[in-house]
Amino acid sequence: MLRGRPKPQLLVSPEDREHLRRWRRRRTTSNGLARRADIVLRCADGISNREVAAQLRVSAATVGKWRQRYISRGLAGLLDEPRCGAPRRITDEQVEQVVVRTLETEPANATHWTTRSMAEASGLSDTTVLRIWHAFGLQPHRSESFKLSNDPQLVEKVRDIGGLYLHPPEAALVLCVYEKSCASDLKEWIGWE
Repeated sequence: MLRGRPKPQLLVSPEDREHLRRWRRRRTTSNGLARRADIVLRCADGISNREVAAQLRVSAATVGKWRQRYISRGLAGLLDEPRCGAPRRITDEQVEQVVVRTLETEPANATHWTTRSMAEASGLSDTTVLRIWHAFGLQPHRSESFKLSNDPQLVEKVRDIGGLYLHPPEAALVLCVYEKSCASDLKEWIGWE
């Protein structure tokens, strides 16, 4: 004698069965959808909810939920539904504006954009700018090529540093932390022989 509530019969058409098998086999199918397809296929083969739950290591309530969703809505009932939450407040135009401005402009008095400077310029929060940059793989603080400083006294500073490096004063210690080019290139660039 059967105990518990009677379950509605689960009938799967041959077309739906093939569709569910494809969902289960495909590599691009999400794990959740593949598991739901597997639940429905096993239930359609006459296996009880409890046995399916034990085989797939899920709860019996999960099996019952997806079985019922398939019965009431068909294949569409197994697909992910839109999640709850606040509606999106940032438009595609705002995202495009941040991306274009990051790639094509430089801020005043700086060599590259920071999240804060871009947030101020675009009217968005700095965390929003950071999310946009992550989504598009933008890293304006990293440069693929050498950037020359826009300091008007750059040449004088380089000559001073180069002079210390090439002709240090007596009893002075000069340390070079990062040497971008060899000393001969530096001599040539600053005009020393």
